[in-house]
Amino acid sequence: MLKQLLASAVIGSSILAAPFATAADYTLKFGHLANEENIWNKAAERFKQVVEEESDGRIDVQIFPNEQLGTEMEVINSIQLGTADMTITGESLQNWAPKAAMMAVPYAFRDSEHLRKAVEGDIGKQIEQQIEEKAGLVPIAWFERGPRELTSNRPIKKPSDLDGLRLRVPNVPLFVDTWQALGAKPTPMAFSEVFTSLQQGTIDGQENPLSLIESASFNEVQDYVNVTDHVRSWIYVVIGKKKLESMPEDLQEVVLDAAQQMQSYEAKLFTEDQKRLRDALEEAGMEFVEVDQKAFAEAAEPAVKASLDDEQQKLYEAIQDL
Repeated sequence: MLKQLLASAVIGSSILAAPFATAADYTLKFGHLANEENIWNKAAERFKQVVEEESDGRIDVQIFPNEQLGTEMEVINSIQLGTADMTITGESLQNWAPKAAMMAVPYAFRDSEHLRKAVEGDIGKQIEQQIEEKAGLVPIAWFERGPRELTSNRPIKKPSDLDGLRLRVPNVPLFVDTWQALGAKPTPMAFSEVFTSLQQGTIDGQENPLSLIESASFNEVQDYVNVTDHVRSWIYVVIGKKKLESMPEDLQEVVLDAAQQMQSYEAKLFTEDQKRLRDALEEAGMEFVEVDQKAFAEAAEPAVKASLDDEQQKLYEAIQDL
């Protein structure tokens, strides 16, 4: 009887002690818009694994995909208020930091290597510094995004081929102005309306990264993917500045190291996914058309420059000089 009581007491005390033994010193709430299968979420999962292992459980990372914590802008606001801690965000940051507008400027970057030089060099440092100062967010990793491509039912190889093409674009003034300069007839429209509008012939084409072209099944209503690469961009993983600085230096180092491992992991997934997407779309019947990108870039440049303020103009010129 005494042995049973002692055993029960030991088990009871173990149960009571367990939460205290495993409780983390810090929790990072990481909310983003991608779904569970998206490579961004897989990268976030890698970040969680590394942080929790390297911190010996002192940091608990909680991931909320699918906008569970709100839209991109809502999560940013939550981080600033201290009710969330991390997110994945891009050119929306220009609402606080005007230099972040460079993250989605048509034909600012020639190729992936040019983009990398900008992001990892002085230009990237300027953008990151302004984000930190103006938005209170610290960029700790960056992911390249798939370039935006033009789909249509006729091949487009040079700007003159765009003549009269009714093209859906997002409601972004710079995108509208750029496609007008290129000779198309841009029509701002909600993404949810694009498939039906293409099906009914209300519009002739649309432009998006391969991932959205695939997920929206545009292969059913479009024959060609014209490889315009007209917007090359990237996105940041950010953490609240106050949250990061609330941690002791050793745990800050854990977070920053895990972020670099996450970045490398995502880059590998991204390269594999871009090849998979092209193969899948070709298999679904779409033909990829090589485009005179230099001619497109030259035709777009006046509209692009006209949209930039003095600060952004200097950054744009610096990017071109790389």
